[in-house]
Amino acid sequence: MAAPSTLNRSLELAGTLPALMVAADRVAATVIQGVHGRRRVGQGDAFWQYRPYRDGDSASQIDWRQSARSRNLFVRETEWEAAASVWLWRDASPSMQYASLRNLETKAVRAELITLALASLLTDAAERIAVLGTGMRPITGRVGVRRVAETLYDETRDGQRPPPSLPPMVPLPAHGTVVLVSDWLDPLDKIEDVIRYYASVGVRGHLVQVLDPAEEDLPFDGHVKFEGLEAEGQHTIRRVETVRTAYGARLAAQKEGLQRLARPANWTVHLHRTDRPAQTVLLSLYLAMADLRRLSMA
Repeated sequence: MAAPSTLNRSLELAGTLPALMVAADRVAATVIQGVHGRRRVGQGDAFWQYRPYRDGDSASQIDWRQSARSRNLFVRETEWEAAASVWLWRDASPSMQYASLRNLETKAVRAELITLALASLLTDAAERIAVLGTGMRPITGRVGVRRVAETLYDETRDGQRPPPSLPPMVPLPAHGTVVLVSDWLDPLDKIEDVIRYYASVGVRGHLVQVLDPAEEDLPFDGHVKFEGLEAEGQHTIRRVETVRTAYGARLAAQKEGLQRLARPANWTVHLHRTDRPAQTVLLSLYLAMADLRRLSMA
């Protein structure tokens, strides 16, 4: 018999994942109606590059002739294998647990929905997916989507330490793709470090910025106390309406900064508000990924 903690987690997981995956599939199904086919990348079995053997690789993938020239094992990677792997990440830090109205999803829930819906779309296109930073080998199919969902679930329930607000910087193969979903309100120099790290090795990238409508519009009036969700403390503004213009300019500068950082790397940036349909940003992201792949392979 399973231990009580294991049993409780299993029951909670069983009750949470199906609803989330159904919602993601519905979003994906709506988006796919607006996509008239997606050009697959690569030449099938055409040679792309050698890469070091990793845990999880099959022995049949090892190129023994290349490996014999050194002390390391190498895998012969085809063009499709290199180009059709996508690593997904969404910000699950405490600041993402914000919703200004009861009928709105938190930024974290919306980011998770977008990530899973994209995972569904990508596996339907026969591409392989994995969660960034897990070390898991990208796989395709419904098993891949399920694994992404379970990984996201586990990450949010790790009581040891809160998840970081910036994605991990881990080695990835050239010509892979990362999709990073966050509110992207961290200092721009920290975000630049992430973009430069991946772009420097040829990884393509897409940023999705998820914001609550109140974060964009600052609709409050009068005396308001603001409290940070990540131990930033409290700050009281006596007349919020007097700072609305300056706040809007600061947020606009942050958005422009994201675009400025992404442009030299040929990355894309997609903006989304939680009071708007997820399908809109997902379609924009999905088409941008297809266009960027076509340009890179031209």
